[in-house]
Amino acid sequence: MTDLPKPPKVPCGTCPYRQDVPSGIWSRHEYEKLPHYDGEIFDQMMAGAFGLFMCHQRDGCLCGGWLKTHGPDNLLALRMRDVDPSVWTYDPPTPCWASGQEAHDHGVRDVEYPGADARRKIDGLLKQRGEG
Repeated sequence: MTDLPKPPKVPCGTCPYRQDVPSGIWSRHEYEKLPHYDGEIFDQMMAGAFGLFMCHQRDGCLCGGWLKTHGPDNLLALRMRDVDPSVWTYDPPTPCWASGQEAHDHGVRDVEYPGADARRKIDGLLKQRGEG
């Protein structure tokens, strides 16, 4: 039996959906994915949001911010896959943006010139991946 995708205890410290994560730590391409999961099921279908949104840091783990922001009951991708039952009651206390569009807008604001806090997060991610 394989492990089903499950959420983390809380969204990771560099989650693009978290309100306390600096703008610009991910590439524009990553932020562009976030609004596709906004809206009703039909809207998500039209946007092509069929895939699970996985955590950028934890292998095999769903993105906690994605679940918190969009709500597990309103995600088309979850209806199409088997996931760990803990997904359906996931509600960590972490402050996240109200929509993928809000998270996108915050994230891309400084993507060309990330501030000092963002640079520290970027450097930490690069070290974690063995690239820094």
